[in-house]
Amino acid sequence: MDLDFDKLGGLVPAVIQDHATGRVLMVGFMNREAFLRTVESGYATFYSRSRQKLWMKGETSGHRLVVKEIATDCDQDALLIRVEALGPGVCHNGYRSCFYRSYQQGEWVVSESRSYDPENVYGGRA
Repeated sequence: MDLDFDKLGGLVPAVIQDHATGRVLMVGFMNREAFLRTVESGYATFYSRSRQKLWMKGETSGHRLVVKEIATDCDQDALLIRVEALGPGVCHNGYRSCFYRSYQQGEWVVSESRSYDPENVYGGRA
């Protein structure tokens, strides 16, 4: 079995889900190398489309994602990766999940409190 990296120009979307709660924490993209590093290291590694390079989640913050399970969809062009999140949050804006806004009455509203101060972790580099 091989993943279809060709559909999106060498990338597959990876939905990152907390293995204990089922909450979606983030969505990233992986190329073949990022996928192989994830499998080999046991830590989620992604391909940054803006920086055009690989990055392991937590390489700056220490908030790594320990892989517990990897699944693919029926077309083999997307991933669901169930993880244990190390640290207080996954989002570089200081939240447990990147999905901390909800659409309410025509606008996006922050729907939870920050779990950590990103300035203390990233010092303006987020």
